[in-house]
Amino acid sequence: MPELKTLLLYLVTAVAEIVGCYLPYLWLREGRSVWLLLPAALSLALFAWLLSLHPAAAGRVYAAYGGVYIGVAIVWLWLVDGIRPTTWDVLGSAVALAGMAIIMFAPRGA
Repeated sequence: MPELKTLLLYLVTAVAEIVGCYLPYLWLREGRSVWLLLPAALSLALFAWLLSLHPAAAGRVYAAYGGVYIGVAIVWLWLVDGIRPTTWDVLGSAVALAGMAIIMFAPRGA
């Protein structure tokens, strides 16, 4: 069960980071309201706080988080950007998630 909790925490963390970066993108590239920067900043603050909730060492958390971020970004590509991921996108995400699982869930000595 701790594995599921860790994965869910990473998923929520990734969404917070992507939203925090996507909103300024909309402002800068799509001419949307500058007011999008306020929820973007809040989302990025939430992202940083969520990363701090993991009990593992910070470097390990950041390294493993990268794998989950890749997977969530590919889902974002599909659901938000409307671009269907290629087989290579899915394969790359699977490799990244496998890396995350090895980093976070490998047996460790005391």
